[in-house]
Amino acid sequence: MISLVQRVSHGSVCVEGDTIAEITHGILVLVAVQADDNEQSVIRMGERILGYRIFSDKQGKMNLSVMDVAGEVLLVPQFTLAADTHKGTRPSFTQAAQADVARSLFEYLYTNMRKQYQKLQCGKFAANM
Repeated sequence: MISLVQRVSHGSVCVEGDTIAEITHGILVLVAVQADDNEQSVIRMGERILGYRIFSDKQGKMNLSVMDVAGEVLLVPQFTLAADTHKGTRPSFTQAAQADVARSLFEYLYTNMRKQYQKLQCGKFAANM
C-alpha cells in the first residue's frame, strides 16, 4: 500500500460538481492499494497514517500526530500512485491491485481507521474527483 500524506489547512473532494467530503486543518492522504496488500498491511498503514508526527509542538518540532492536534483526515483512493514509470513514457499499473480487491481494502482501511479516530472522511472509489 502506498500513501502520500500532505498536511493541509483545508481540503475537499468533488464528484460531478458535488462536494462529497471536506476537512479543515489536518491531512489529505492519497492511497493506492497494491497487488500484494492484505488486511494486515492495511491495518499497519492506518496506524502509521494516524501516528505520523508531522505537526509542530510548542517548541516548533514535528512531534505531534494528526490525532494529537485534533486534526481531520481525508482519505482519497488514487491508484496512479502505484504506477511504474521505469520504462518508456507510458506508466504500467501492474503493481496496482485489481479494482474489486482495491475497493475492498480501501474500504477496510477507512473502516479500521474510523474505529480509532472519528475525524475521518473519504473520497469515492473509482470516481473522477
